[in-house]
Amino acid sequence: MLGAFLEILTAICNIGTAVVLYPFAKRHSHRLAFGYVATRILESTIIVAGIVSVLSVLTARQQFAGTGADADTLTIAGQTLVAFHDWTFLLGPGFCAGIGNGLLLSYLMYTSGLLPRRLGLIGGSFAFLAATGALFDVYERQSAPQFLLILPEMIWELTFGIYLATKGFASSALRQDADARHTAPPVAAFG
Repeated sequence: MLGAFLEILTAICNIGTAVVLYPFAKRHSHRLAFGYVATRILESTIIVAGIVSVLSVLTARQQFAGTGADADTLTIAGQTLVAFHDWTFLLGPGFCAGIGNGLLLSYLMYTSGLLPRRLGLIGGSFAFLAATGALFDVYERQSAPQFLLILPEMIWELTFGIYLATKGFASSALRQDADARHTAPPVAAFG
């Protein structure tokens, strides 16, 4: 139950970070910013689907324990629901974090000048490669090779959060962005 609660918080925080960063990101690329928000929402939806499967195992265990139900059938049902959760973990955080945070967000931050790091582009590519390798059984899911490929993405996300918490966005990039908005010609309204 605690694990499910923490995963729900993860899903909420995924969407929250995307929504908070969207106004900054859309100034540089509306499409990439929208893509980032969309991948975070998709990732959160997949995470919640995985949580439901694990909670279903707990419910089945509580309701059918000691009732004389066929133990083999319950074991197969439980294993199926756990396998469903494992696949959602690969497809949600595995692919979506690599694409959303690793590629889209890091590209937006790098090209906008808001953050000086390129690590996310490398990390996102490796995270996508790690998820693809696990999907096609090149190595086992949650194995050492997959972890090594995901490590640059983990470092990117950690440094991104620490950088924003300690230094914020690069003030020169924010000034350039504000100057561009104030000097841009007005957009004619049609209608």
